[in-house]
Parts: sequence; C-alpha cells; structure tokens
Amino acid sequence: MRPDGEPTVQTSDTFEDEYDKLRNYEDFTTIDWIKDSIIEHNRRLREVQKNQSVLRNERGKLTSRLLVTQAKKILHATEGWVVIALVGACIGANAALISILTEWLANLKSGVCKEGWWLNRASCCTQISDEHGACADWHQWSPEFSASWIIYVCFSILFAYVAAHLVKTFARYAAGSGISEIKCIIAGFVMRGYLGATTLAIKSLTLPLTIASGLSVGKEGPSVHLACCVGNVIARLFSHVSRSHIQMSEIITASSAAGVAVAFGSPIGGVLFSIEEMTSNFNIRTMWRSFVCALVATMTLAAVNPYRTGKLVLFQVTYDRSWSWFEIPFFIIIGIFGGLYGAFVIKFNIQVAAFRRKYLSEHGVMEVVALAGVTALLGYFNLFLRIDMTESLAILFRECEGGGDYENLCQTWAQWRMVNLLLLATIFRVAFIIVSYGSKIPCGIFIPSMAVGATFGRMVGIMVKAMYRANPTSAYFSQCAADTPCITPGTYALLGAAAGLGGVMRITISVVVIMFEVTGALTYVLPLMITLLVTKSVGDYFGSGGIADRMIKFNRFPYLHEKEEDEVHDNVPISLVMKKELVVLQSRGMTARTIENLLDEATVQGFPIVSNDEDRTLLGYIERQELRYVLEKAQRTRGVQPETECQFVPNNPESALPQRRGSNMSVSGYPPPVVTAGAAMGFEEGEVVELIESSARHDSSVLHLWPWVNQTPITVQPQMDLEIVEKLFRTMGPRVILVEQYGSLQGLVTVKDVLRFNAMSEAQGSERLEDDVSIWESGALTAALEDIWLGVQSVWNDIIARITGGRR
Repeated sequence: MRPDGEPTVQTSDTFEDEYDKLRNYEDFTTIDWIKDSIIEHNRRLREVQKNQSVLRNERGKLTSRLLVTQAKKILHATEGWVVIALVGACIGANAALISILTEWLANLKSGVCKEGWWLNRASCCTQISDEHGACADWHQWSPEFSASWIIYVCFSILFAYVAAHLVKTFARYAAGSGISEIKCIIAGFVMRGYLGATTLAIKSLTLPLTIASGLSVGKEGPSVHLACCVGNVIARLFSHVSRSHIQMSEIITASSAAGVAVAFGSPIGGVLFSIEEMTSNFNIRTMWRSFVCALVATMTLAAVNPYRTGKLVLFQVTYDRSWSWFEIPFFIIIGIFGGLYGAFVIKFNIQVAAFRRKYLSEHGVMEVVALAGVTALLGYFNLFLRIDMTESLAILFRECEGGGDYENLCQTWAQWRMVNLLLLATIFRVAFIIVSYGSKIPCGIFIPSMAVGATFGRMVGIMVKAMYRANPTSAYFSQCAADTPCITPGTYALLGAAAGLGGVMRITISVVVIMFEVTGALTYVLPLMITLLVTKSVGDYFGSGGIADRMIKFNRFPYLHEKEEDEVHDNVPISLVMKKELVVLQSRGMTARTIENLLDEATVQGFPIVSNDEDRTLLGYIERQELRYVLEKAQRTRGVQPETECQFVPNNPESALPQRRGSNMSVSGYPPPVVTAGAAMGFEEGEVVELIESSARHDSSVLHLWPWVNQTPITVQPQMDLEIVEKLFRTMGPRVILVEQYGSLQGLVTVKDVLRFNAMSEAQGSERLEDDVSIWESGALTAALEDIWLGVQSVWNDIIARITGGRR
C-alpha cells in the first residue's frame, strides 16, 4: 500500500486534492448497503413466491418437484452456516501450520535437531539426556558466544530479507497488520485484491519468516488479516453467499473474530474483539456467526495441537493463588504505564510512518533488513529480547513455584540483575516497536505490546516481592500469611501485558476476556478490569482512538469515525457540503442514444431521476452499473434502436410490476397493489430478459426502466446538520444521500464529500486540530529522522564521489 502525496504540506488545497482523489486504493468504491438490502429482500421474496407456487400447484401431494423445492429451501437456509464452519476450520488449520513453521524457523537460528532437521526444539528434545539439563539431540550451531551471535544475526537478516522481497514482488497488500483496512472493508469500502488468494498465500508464508527474524512485530494483527482472506476466498466459492455484500460482510466479521481466537486461544475474546474493535453496527446474527466461526477455528487448532502440549498458545498459564487488596496501588501503576505506553507509541510511530512515506517508500526491503540487523545485534545480549516474544510471555507469566525459574529469574540473589534486564528490555522493545511497526512486511502490534507490558509488570512484581521480603512484618503486608508465598510476580506480568495491549489498541472488555481465557484465573478479573480502566483513562487523556484508528486517519482511508465530544461541527448544514452540479436523467423523453452517451461521458456512480418540468421534482435514483446492464440486455433481446424512448417512471403509478409466469400472487396471496422501490433489483439474467420482453408486449415503442429505479432513496433537507448525515452514513450505509426541498432536487452528498469537507476543516482548523496534524505528520522524531537520513545520504554521496573521483 502506497498512499499518494507527501504529508508535510498542510494547506486546504492539499487536503482537498488528497480527498478528491482518495487513492489509497486506486479502485476504491463503496457498497450501498441500502441497495444490497433491497436486492436481498427481492431475492427472498421471489424464493417465497416460487415455493408457494409449487405448493399450490402440487396441491399437497408428495412429488419429486416438491421434494426438490424443499431440499433447495433447506440448502439455502443452511448454506451460510456451512460456509462459516468451513471458514473456521480452514482458519484453524492455517493458524496451526503458521505456528509450527514459526517455531521451527525461530529455533533454526540457534541449532538443528540431529534426529530430523524438520523437528523444532520442543519436538526434538522430548527427553533430557544431559546431566546439566541440556538436550543431547539438539545440535547447537556453535558453542562459542561470538559465533552463535553472528549466526543468529545472519539468520535474522536472511529471514527478514526473504519476507520483505516476497511481499514486494508478489503481494504488496500482505504488508502491515491489516486491521485498519479490514475495518474499512467491513464498513463497506471495496479494496479489490486485499483479501485475495495471492495475499493469503504470501502472507501465510512471510509471517513466520517475519516473526522468526526477531523483529519487534507480532502475528496477531496479521492473523486477523489472514483469517479474513480465508473467509473471503472460501465464501467466493459459494455463489449464493458471494453475491450478497451483507453476507460477505458477516463472514469477514466472523473471520476476524476467528483470527483473534486462534491467535490467543480465546474464542469468546475473539467475538468480543470483533464487536468492540472491528465493526460499529453489530447484529445478533453476526454475533452468532462469529461465535461459531471462532469456536470451529479454536477446535481445529486444538485438534492439530501445534505445540504438542495441549495448549492453544505458548503463554497459556494457570494460577492457583489469589491477589491481595494492598496490591491495587501497584496494579494502578501498571495501568498508568499502559496508558502512557500506548499514547507514546501511537504518537511516535505515526511520526515514523510519516518519515517512512516521505523517504523510504522505495526502500522497503532495505529498511526491513536494516531493522532486523539492528534488532538482532542489540537484542541478543538481553535474555528477554533474544528469545521469541511468545516464549518470553510464557516465561514471564509463570509462577516461580511452577517451573518458572528461567535463567535465575526467581532467585533472590539475582533479583536486581533481573530488574535491570527487564527495564532495558522494556525500553529497547518500545523503541523497536516504534520503528518496526508499519514496515513493508506482515507486522502486528498485539504481542509486542503485551511483551513490553509483561517485562514492565514482572519488574514491578519483583520489586514488590523484594519490598515484602525486606519488610515482612510491615502493616502494609498484613494480609500475607506467614510461611506461604504472598506476591506472585507472574500475575503482574499478566496485568502488564493486558495494559500494554489495551493502551495501544484502546480496547478493554475483550482484553479482560482474552486474559481470563488464557489464564483461566477468574479471581484476577477484578485486577484486570481495574488496570485496563486506568489504562483507558490515561490513554484517552492524550487522544482518543487506538493505533488502528489513528492509522486510518493518517493513511486517509475513507472511513467515517464516531465523533468525540470535542470534534462536533459547529452547526454545519449539509447544503455547504453537497454537490450542486449534478448529472440527472429526465423521467421521460430521453432516448437510448442519449443515455448511452451520458454513460460514456459521465464518471458518476448513479443518476437522480427528476421530472421534466422546471421544478425538477425528485422521482428516484438509479445506479450507473444497473442502467448500463439493463440497457445492454434490452439491445440484445429486443433490438432497441438508438432513438427508442426510455421511461424511468410508470405510466400509471398504481400499476403492478409485470409478473413472471406462475408467480402472479404476492406472499399474502393477493395481487401486489403497488410497485415496491427497485422491485427488479437483483433479478437474474433470465428474469431480466423476461421482464424486458413482458414490458415490450405492453408497449414496444418505449423501453421501461422504472423497475430498476429506487423510488425511495434516502433524502434530507438542505438544512440538515452534517453530524446527522454522518450518522446516517455510518448506521444505514447508503452510497449517496439526496438533498431535496419541497420535493425539488437540490443536490447530493457522498462519503467522499463528507471526508473532503472534514479534511478542509482540519486544514483551516482550530488549535487542537493543528496540534493533531503536527503529531501525525511532523514532530521531533520525524525531524530527527530526517536529519539522520540527510546526513547518511551526504556521507554516502561523499564516499561514492571519492571512490569514483567525482564521476557519477
């Protein structure tokens, strides 16, 4: 993905030009949810009429035709659930394969199994045969520290290079996390190829390479993208599902829930994540489909058992001790850290993204290789940066009494050394996340943020435990029973991980449930809620919205956000936003030639239908694609001449739609008294031809196009407030909203018009908006990176000049 334009210029003309193009994706289009609902209604109505016609004709007899009809009815009713189950199974299988490959590649940096090169360390070392606890079957590349370090760095660079090169060569949409884009897709914006089979294949292959390279990026965000790719690819195989945008949106939403479910081993948490983060309009049917998809995906992952431990994720732990009330202040400290971490990372990561867009857009592979090299060079010397982040979480979450003494982590004599290592790991990890997230490889931020929070939380836990050991008789620790463990540092790591994730994503409920499902510790639900509440409050103080929402704004994605209290427009009427110069169709008198010329010349997506008089009374709206399709069918079937008149309104408004043979009754059994809006929308090809021929038998001199006209488009008055119109776009999802006054057409407004107006308002804007722009597109970090980049370029040019003697 390569957004157009440079982010440093902040004039209204620049914003207007950017939003006028809206070319984050060149093929950007929107889904008209109102039209899709009409099409779905018409299809269901025709199915019901057809079934009732069969029942009437068979007169209750059990015939083969009746059995076939009932079988089709059952098949159509269950097809959606079958697709959901199949999607869930494929998501679980894909997640299992990625987990197995990731662990093998990560272990490959340190050695290889003697019994079989395809075995990872856990599978190879099923039995410990060495007296020092080492694995005799595992061959380490070199016993020397320096040699191991060099091999480690070389493997990291190699993995990163292969991943970045594959993404650049075959699937540019495989880069990044994907959550921001999927939120836009679920909202109704079409990004062709983003959920395609090529993206699925390349991202499934490059994600393990990226994680194994040691970069401070996670697989959970990309897992959501991969799950949605699986849902889209499989759903496209079923025509009954793929032709409905509503059903496709439900499947993609359910797939996102399954992606989180397999990433964390948390099906309920995945469903809540899809509700809390991915969509703003969530109905009960979508929730049930998300639940089924997440459940099937998790069951498939459990059946494959990728880690051979029975655990769905490596950091799955259990706690057998509770918490004490005196620990709440320390939980609050962890929550404050999570909020500050989220605000800090969001602010500076977007500054890095602005620098990356301006200077590194053509050097994606080189950037990734450099980041991998620096991360491996520095991270190898820290115990908690050297190992895989999921393995690090598993170590930090464990109780000391449950085999959690990794590298003397639980030893009293080493506690301050561990505090120093954890502090350094926290600082370096934050810096690595800021510069790595958003690079041209599959990269998520869930697990890295959890790793940052876990190292900080474990550090706090060790310090609290040291305080207790130093003052066991203090009144502050009076709740602690003598001779029994009182402080569990692993639980502080758990709370820190939740705070890190909640701080960067600004989600709360789903994080609580995810952590509960990962640990199974119901007693820690209250500390989790307290910690995340503090995290959310501190984070929102510095700006609302998680990093996914901020990246949507930064990348100029066509997405309407819910307005905050301080973002409300100052009574802006829609008349200031709407388009007034419109391409309209007259209800009568236009010829086929005139309409064809209009379709060839105009670039709009649809046409308002107005009366022929000067009042321009609004009579309906017809989509450009629908009009061209019907016109071409009429020319092939009826031989419509260029001078044939086209009518967009019926001669008699109370006339019924010409009925197909055998279906001249409505659902209730009575003839339909009036024509419903867009009654022919969604007709199959044969039905379209039959309808055209039927209308020709009534009047062969006129081509009747009114059955494809939406006679009840959403309309507002020119005085309607912009905030209300934005809510209509978000909740109802129309492609256009027509503006009329006393029945006369005044203009129309689209999502692009609203986005363009908002961009111009920001450019002119208030002090708060100017501060936000400086956060996104300039700032201290951006300026520092620009100085470093220009300095490096100058030194490089001097070196080249000396080598070549000044010749280029």
